[in-house]
Amino acid sequence: MSGRKCCREWFRKEKKAGAAGREDDPAMTTSGRHPDLQLFAGEEDKTEEPTQHRLREARKRGQVMKSMEANSAINLLGMLFFFVIFWRYFLKNFETLFCHYLRELPGVIIDDISVEPLLRFSLEQFVGFAAPVLAVSLLLGLASNLLQVGFLFSSETIKPQLSRINPAEGFKRIFSRRSLFELVKSLLKVSIIGAVCYFYLKDQIEPLLLLLGEDAWLITSAFVEVLRGLGWRVAAVFFTLAALDFIYQFIEYKRNLKMSRKEIKDEYKQLEGDPQVRSRLREKQREAARARSLADVPDSTVVVTNPTELAVALRYRQGEDEAPVVVAKGAGILARRIREIAQEHDIPIIQNPPVARLLYKDVSTGSTIPMELYQAVAEILALVFRLQEREKRKRTRL
Repeated sequence: MSGRKCCREWFRKEKKAGAAGREDDPAMTTSGRHPDLQLFAGEEDKTEEPTQHRLREARKRGQVMKSMEANSAINLLGMLFFFVIFWRYFLKNFETLFCHYLRELPGVIIDDISVEPLLRFSLEQFVGFAAPVLAVSLLLGLASNLLQVGFLFSSETIKPQLSRINPAEGFKRIFSRRSLFELVKSLLKVSIIGAVCYFYLKDQIEPLLLLLGEDAWLITSAFVEVLRGLGWRVAAVFFTLAALDFIYQFIEYKRNLKMSRKEIKDEYKQLEGDPQVRSRLREKQREAARARSLADVPDSTVVVTNPTELAVALRYRQGEDEAPVVVAKGAGILARRIREIAQEHDIPIIQNPPVARLLYKDVSTGSTIPMELYQAVAEILALVFRLQEREKRKRTRL
């Protein structure tokens, strides 16, 4: 029996010790069986929309929203319009070059003398073909980028970075989600355009074969119509894909710039500065405002007091002020300083605690008094004017 009691006592102690250990372990819940998942939670998800400051900083770094498919679609449509309008110019140049090579070249003996004019003629014809195409293509490329991004120059994208030559970073970019999307997008684009071209040209082959043996101008016109129809269809596919890609790029751009609440708070602190610095700055601004207000006390008409805690200096000049104006106000030490300046410049000081409290609380410095205080302030001003008249009479008697 003593052995059984010892075993039971030992198991009881072990059970208590295990329960105490589970209570002390911060990774266990109150039940002692399941870990507290909050301790293993990661950083806060970036669920907040980017701030204007973050968008501006991203733009300075060259991180902007741009769809390459939109550029391709605009370029293709612009070139299509260009060829539709000026196709006769290119046809005439091609006809001149073709006739020259077939009529004159067979009878020319190729030597050092004849090569130079032949190369010059070929170069002129090539420039006549290529220069307008390259110029229009360049203008369309600039226009498409300006429409999407606007004018932007950033040197961040051309700065040398070691991560660009790091093989590990290169593999991450190759097998990233964005690279997979670009691959799927390219395959989809090639497949759709190939299908559109196949089904369209399939219906045009038989009519074109019927033109064999016809005049050259008729065959040329037929080919131009076929190419024009094919171009419009391919342009429509490009614009559809560009619209979808533009929406995707916009969503992806905003997703990459999303912020966590902590990042927003840190950005706010960075922009606003240290709270202590802000408080000191506000205190300096208040001191400057007090100094400006004290400088206007000598121009006041009367000072209304509480009598010792508050002081409000009022100015009213007939013909200049529509209503009395609060030129200075203060409490405590500032109120005492206002009274001292008023005494130095012989400005009347009237004790009226209710009016002083209302003026100090409701009227800011430099503002006119509200209409509900007109009667009370008018009585104070009337008293001031009576006192001034009394002083004038005394002076005239003396």
